[in-house]
Amino acid sequence: MVVVNWNRKELLRASLASLARQAGATFEIIVVDNGSSDGSADLAEHEFGAQVIRNRENRGFCAANNQGIQAARGEFIALLNNDAEAEPGWLAALHRACSRAADIGMAASKVLVWEDPQHIDKVGHLIFPDGQNRGRGSGALDRGQYDREEEVLWPDGCAALYRKEMLDQIGGFDEDFFAYGDDAELGLRARIAGWRCIYTPEAVARHHRGSTLGKDSVRRLELIERNRLLLALKLFPWSLLWLNPFYFAARLAAGMAAARQGAGDTAHFPGLRGKWAMARALIRGDLGALRLAPRMLRKRAEIGRIRQLSPGAVRRLILANRLSLREVA
Repeated sequence: MVVVNWNRKELLRASLASLARQAGATFEIIVVDNGSSDGSADLAEHEFGAQVIRNRENRGFCAANNQGIQAARGEFIALLNNDAEAEPGWLAALHRACSRAADIGMAASKVLVWEDPQHIDKVGHLIFPDGQNRGRGSGALDRGQYDREEEVLWPDGCAALYRKEMLDQIGGFDEDFFAYGDDAELGLRARIAGWRCIYTPEAVARHHRGSTLGKDSVRRLELIERNRLLLALKLFPWSLLWLNPFYFAARLAAGMAAARQGAGDTAHFPGLRGKWAMARALIRGDLGALRLAPRMLRKRAEIGRIRQLSPGAVRRLILANRLSLREVA
C-alpha cells in the first residue's frame, strides 16, 4: 500500500485513518513523503506506524510512487492519494477483482467526490484521441449505473491496485511525466503489453478533487497539456498520432463553446486575464512536450519489447473507450 504525500497533513491523517479501518486484507503501508514542511511525515510514522520514505524535495507523483513500489513486498501494489479516503472494504474488493484471472494486471475503484458523494469522480478512465484523458462518469450523479463489475481502460491512480508481476514486466511510472496523465501512460502501456483492467463497484473511495495544485492552477493545466502530448508521442499508433492536431483543434473549439456557457474547465479561469493565463499555460505545455519529444520517441521504440497488441488493436482500444467532445469539454 503506497501513499505519496506532499504536505496536506490533515488530508493525510484522514487518508491513513481510512486505511487503518480496512478489513479482509493484510497489507503494509508505505508513505513516500516529497519533502513536506508541515510534519505530515512524522504523523504517518508515529501516529500510524507507516514505513516512511523521506525525500528532501518534491520528486513528483511518478518518482515517489516508483520508490514505494520498489520498497513494497506484496504481490499487489495499491495506491491511494493523500487526498482520498477509502471505505473499509476497499482494498479487499480490489484484491478480489485483480485475482480473478492471471492477465488482470490492474483494478479500478469507484471513486466518489468527497464533498458530495452522490456524484462520481471517476470509475475507470476514458481518453480523447488527442491524448487528453479523464475519469469515466466524471461529474455524473451516482444512480447505480456503474454498479457492475466490468473491464475498463485503466484505473485512476488516486485509488487503484496493480499486479507487481505486471509492473516488473513493463516498468513503473514514467518519471518524465512528474504528475498528471501518468496513470494513463502506465495504464495504456500495460494494455499494449496485453494486461487487462477490471473495475469493481465494491471498492469505494472518496476523493477531494484538485486539492494538490487546485483546479485554477496554471501549472496543473501546463502539466496536463504537456503530458497528453507525451502520452500520444510515446504510445499512440501513428495512424492516430498524425491526426492529433485535428482532434486537439476540435477539443479546443468544444472547450471554447463550453466557456461561453460558463461550463467546463475554462470556468476556473474567468475573464480575459484568465483566458490569457490558460493560453500561456497551454503554450508552455506544448513547448515542454517539444523539448521531451526526442526522449519519448526513443521510449516509443522500446515498446516493442513488451508489445502484445498490434498498432491497429491499440487504435481500436482507444476509439472504443473515447471521450465524446461534450465530455472532454
